[in-house]
Amino acid sequence: MTLAPPLADRRLTGIVLIVVAYCCFAVIDSSAKWLGLAGLPIMQVVFLRYAGSLFAVGAFYLPKQGIALIKTRSFRTELLRAGALLGSSVCNLTAVQYLPLTVTSSIAFTMPLILCALSIPMLSEHVGPRRWTAIAVGFVGVLVIAAPGSSAFHPAALLSLAGATFSALYFLWTRKLAGIDSTATQQFYGSLTATIVLAPPALLNWVWPTQSVDWYVCAVIGLAGFVGHQLSTSAHRFAPASSLAPFAYFQIVIMALSGWLVFQQQPDANLYAGAPIVIASGLYLWFRERELSNPP
Repeated sequence: MTLAPPLADRRLTGIVLIVVAYCCFAVIDSSAKWLGLAGLPIMQVVFLRYAGSLFAVGAFYLPKQGIALIKTRSFRTELLRAGALLGSSVCNLTAVQYLPLTVTSSIAFTMPLILCALSIPMLSEHVGPRRWTAIAVGFVGVLVIAAPGSSAFHPAALLSLAGATFSALYFLWTRKLAGIDSTATQQFYGSLTATIVLAPPALLNWVWPTQSVDWYVCAVIGLAGFVGHQLSTSAHRFAPASSLAPFAYFQIVIMALSGWLVFQQQPDANLYAGAPIVIASGLYLWFRERELSNPP
């Protein structure tokens, strides 16, 4: 069996990896919205996202690892992680069909609070008052962006909230598998489980893309999923889940740019007011992690 690299206390490395991973996740959401507007059913879109990742995992790792790729020391945790990842994707990629990307990402940023609360009983991690404060400040920024109550409520907002909960569980189980199963094995089970579960509903209602650009987007969504989760899984080997979670706030900027440039959904004044708060909280966390990594 190919052993997973051991856990390492390199928090700044973990933070860099997770920030790039969140950029990839923004590409996934943007691609899903594009394909939904092109007329593809949501279950087919999610299926393409994971089938593409499964193909990339197989092409990249099978020649090197062979049968070792599927060997795991914690099959139960792999399935729990895969189920949480699938739940997050289905909820979130459905919500983006009905809501602007900035709204879905803002609601999704309740995830760090959920994760910090769950990391205490599930991972026995210590979350200090400074990190709690920074996360709370970032959440205030998200509230400024989302401006709850300012527009008609859409039920898809509940899907985004459910997706945030699934995401928190996914990151926690990823941390549990760090140092136990390799990144490749985790990628394999996450992609395989979702592909198998989604194949029946996707194939029964299959719609072929009609534009050449849609075919490219179909490829991009799978590749972005592979790269994003590769980086995310590696990040959790270097830093605790509660330390990485607040940096999800940076994704709001990427999502706002995508909504503006790709879908012509211009950010409103709330985004300009809230984004600096969100970014400031993430920067404070970065400086705080630097202090912890380099004590005097």
